[in-house]
Amino acid sequence: MAEWLQLHPLNPQKRFLDRIAKQLRDGAVIVYPTDSCYALGCHLGDKAAAERVRSIRRFDKHHLFTLVCRDLSDIGSYARVDNSQFRLLKSMTPGPYTFVLKATHEAPRRLQHEKRKTIGLRIPEHTVVQALLTALGEPLLSCTLILPPGELPVSDPEEFRAQLNKVVAIVVGSGNCGYEPTTVLDLTETEPRLIRKGKGEVSRFDDDSMSSSAEPNARPVSAG
Repeated sequence: MAEWLQLHPLNPQKRFLDRIAKQLRDGAVIVYPTDSCYALGCHLGDKAAAERVRSIRRFDKHHLFTLVCRDLSDIGSYARVDNSQFRLLKSMTPGPYTFVLKATHEAPRRLQHEKRKTIGLRIPEHTVVQALLTALGEPLLSCTLILPPGELPVSDPEEFRAQLNKVVAIVVGSGNCGYEPTTVLDLTETEPRLIRKGKGEVSRFDDDSMSSSAEPNARPVSAG
């Protein structure tokens, strides 16, 4: 049976944040709010928890997760970022964007695209998840909360209480997050490439010179 915690959207309770962080370190899978949909999250280094997330979402072994980071210093630990990429990231974070970047040697191989050696990262603009990341002290392994056979992201976990009670340890509630997922940008080439148009302004990337779909051999990034 999941524990349901309602956190204040502007001033989340520290005692709850500390409890959630401890359970994440102990292997919990959680539901938590972001600035674009609710998401599933677990500890970055916990393979068993990651497999439980795969089972909930019915992912195959190739589907990639997103690393949800607190700030740009976290991104620098897992992705190679040059000066122009850094300026772009700084101008767009925090916000409802997922960025595909070349992975560093420190990034776990199981989180990387097997051929392109890339990784998906995001820095959400949401008080609760920012506070949770601060309490945890490291990024979350994450994906959008979609409960098969449904196809839409979950905007209000209460609507799925019975189903979530069976599969996660904690549900962190903080109001309705909407249905629109993040915009996904590939920053691995000279020019940014729009992979998925979602929440957030993308007009400067959405033109005929930029592809709006992933490469044929690219694995999906499961961004919230």
